[in-house]
Amino acid sequence: MLSPKSTEVVRATLPAVGGAIGEITPLFYNKLFTAHPALLRDLFNRGNQANGSQQQALAGSIAAFASALVEHPDVRPDAMLARIAHKHASLGIAPEQYPIVQEHLFAAIVEVLGDAVTPEVAAAWDEVYWLMANALIALEARLYEQAGTAPGEAGVPCEVVGRFRETDEVTTFVVQPADGRPVPAGRPGQYVSVQVTLPDGARQIRQYSLSGQPDGALQFSVKRVGDGEASAHLHDHVRVGETILVSAPFGDVALEDGDAPVLLASAGIGCTPVVGMLTHLAATGAQRKVIAVHADRSPSVHAFRADLHSLVAKLPDAAAHVWYEAPEEDWPADRTGRADLSQLDIPSGTVAYLCGPLPFMRAARAQLLEAGVAAADIHYEVFGPDLWLGAEG
Repeated sequence: MLSPKSTEVVRATLPAVGGAIGEITPLFYNKLFTAHPALLRDLFNRGNQANGSQQQALAGSIAAFASALVEHPDVRPDAMLARIAHKHASLGIAPEQYPIVQEHLFAAIVEVLGDAVTPEVAAAWDEVYWLMANALIALEARLYEQAGTAPGEAGVPCEVVGRFRETDEVTTFVVQPADGRPVPAGRPGQYVSVQVTLPDGARQIRQYSLSGQPDGALQFSVKRVGDGEASAHLHDHVRVGETILVSAPFGDVALEDGDAPVLLASAGIGCTPVVGMLTHLAATGAQRKVIAVHADRSPSVHAFRADLHSLVAKLPDAAAHVWYEAPEEDWPADRTGRADLSQLDIPSGTVAYLCGPLPFMRAARAQLLEAGVAAADIHYEVFGPDLWLGAEG
């Protein structure tokens, strides 16, 4: 993949670039948004930009990709690329945007590293960038084709045909294409992008997991986040009968059919893709062993609490295990506090799907590995920028 000459240059300069990436990425975004303010207003998550999490994710992905090229030159890091490509496709990223990113990213690298960026170094890192960019462009083209959408299309007008309050913090929306076109197919565990127009005119896009399988519609659930512009707008202003832009379903983490035992572990709003997976398992009459694990602050904030138990009851070989940090009723002591998967009997060959805050998923993954679950069989979904990307499998 990477040419031998560039491999040696990147290997030699990776520590310097990696060490300065914390300076490079905020400068890059500053340059990008100064030249193209519409990208911050209408594409990038303003909240993630403000708290720096998107910048950390970009830095992690670039460093991880460069390291992979150097350490494993004959193997493309497809898992990392697939995750980014699905996110890009859900946002409507188009091929013509990659040169814009390259221009401002390299300007930031040169400004931070100065004379260390010789023509040879610049050429080597340019090769890294375009290997990653062209791989993503190809992957995204296939995703757009499969979804029946055009590159650059972030969503189609959809009418809200149902709205249900799950808890004080979580609301479910059911939508259908406003023009009567068929509902795009989704897989359990995937998400859609939802675009809303805020009072200041910004068109902000967020991803929300599919939380059910209604006939002829898409269902997603939204947790109101303290400083979340889009979630607050959806909760406060979007009612049945209104129209919003919704993408086709995307996401590289989706429940695979099969006979292997499956463990679904979630915490907080991470329950949304899990309830979508359980809905699919119940609807298809799955006979496989299913272990559903959920952790939450208390029963009152546990979205889909009743659904979890009713769906598990429909499966012939399934069990639910719930932990609450602050139970509001008589609750077993060994299920009070944080989830502990080491208490469970996990069969050999189990495939696991995790969704929730990073500390929860790190702990759950460690417990699953200790229980003998293969690393390749532990899949995870992250809400927001994936700060785990490249650091964990």
